[in-house]
Amino acid sequence: MTGLAPTLVGAVLIGVSLGLLGGGGSILAVPLLAYVAGLPTREAIATSLLVVGVTSAVAVLPHARAHRVRWRTGLTFGLAGMAGAYVGGRLAAFVPPALLLTGFAVMMLATATAMIRGRRSAEGRPAPRELPLARVLLDGVAVGLVTGLVGAGGGFLVVPALALLGGLPMPVAVGTSLVVIAMKSFAGLAGYLSGVSVDWGLAVAVTVSAVVGSLLGGRLAGRVPADLLRAAFGWFVLVLGFVVLAQQVPAGWRSAPLLWAALAVAAAAIVVAAGVGPTRSRWRRPSPRGRRS
Repeated sequence: MTGLAPTLVGAVLIGVSLGLLGGGGSILAVPLLAYVAGLPTREAIATSLLVVGVTSAVAVLPHARAHRVRWRTGLTFGLAGMAGAYVGGRLAAFVPPALLLTGFAVMMLATATAMIRGRRSAEGRPAPRELPLARVLLDGVAVGLVTGLVGAGGGFLVVPALALLGGLPMPVAVGTSLVVIAMKSFAGLAGYLSGVSVDWGLAVAVTVSAVVGSLLGGRLAGRVPADLLRAAFGWFVLVLGFVVLAQQVPAGWRSAPLLWAALAVAAAAIVVAAGVGPTRSRWRRPSPRGRRS
């Protein structure tokens, strides 16, 4: 349990992220458990699924009280996601740890880019009473598979899917996503437990810290502009993603100038893609006339 105190502090930040943004827990949990707590890769992913699952289940309560949860949609998406997450957790036993973390880093970069650019809100458009079931099931399985395999792809994949596919208002999409995240995380954990042992003492301590953070994040949610927080968090995840990716480079390749030049070009391309586009306009309130997409 080396680095226990920094691990618990990081767990509080994980909870704050879930409470504020409805996602981001697994993006932080895996690097925290792997690099700060010193857990092996598969054990870090399994523990992160437990932490994020319990924390999401607690964080959904204030959203439910405020009627910001679409239960039918969340349960349908969540059941499909559970199936995908369980399969992903079982498949992870056959994937080399370095490849798992590389896939996780790529997921971090893609997620960070989406967070920085922002997402089109469904505000102003009528939300359909029933979502297309086939699409919900397909997206749920796909997102769940990613979650179970690399321990990522929770709220920052589920929220856009619910907002864009179902036309749900962003606050409702965030609240509903927490139901989905909890369901998928527990299913992914079940898949991992077939071949991975968990340090339950550490897992419980980290989970309790994350739950405390989620309650704090929930209290701050109405006081801090969510778009500014999302962008700042996105840049942080972008840097962290490159750090995780660099850790996976074989030792013999780390002195190759061409490799680092290629990584620098890739980083510049992602920064440009994240920093340009209609980000500002997405953060503004819609005009009275509305916008045509």
